[in-house]
This record gives sequence, structure tokens and C-alpha cells, in this order.
Amino acid sequence: MQVDAPVMTSAERLILVVYNLTWWVPVLLAVLGILSFWAGSLGFVTISVLRAVVNVCRINALPIEAAQRFPLRSP
Repeated sequence: MQVDAPVMTSAERLILVVYNLTWWVPVLLAVLGILSFWAGSLGFVTISVLRAVVNVCRINALPIEAAQRFPLRSP
């Protein structure tokens, strides 16, 4: 069964962009020297675990149509 990709609104697209950029903030701050590498790594791992939990919930708990409209997902 093939389901067409939904059209995203500008607000949903903005949420998706911010969600994906947030993943790289701790790494960027560590490279720039604002955070220590330990703190940057811990932040990156924490955000990665949260993203994994959100994606597992999205895949397992939502029907396919709702999962495709869910704004916190990887493109």
C-alpha cells in the first residue's frame, strides 16, 4: 500500500527545520569552544536518545497517516 506524502504547512516545515537543527547545536557549541567536548557530547547523545524515543513512539503508536503528518520526524 502506497501512501502519498502529505503537504506540509509552513509552520510544520519550520518545526521540522528547528527540530533537525537543534540536533547539531551541542556539536557546534563544542567545536566553537563555548561548551566543553564532554558537555557537547552529552548534549548530542541526550538529544539523539530523545529523537529515538519520539521516532519509536511515532512509528509504533500512530496510524500511518498521522505518523506522516507528525512534525517531529526526520525528513
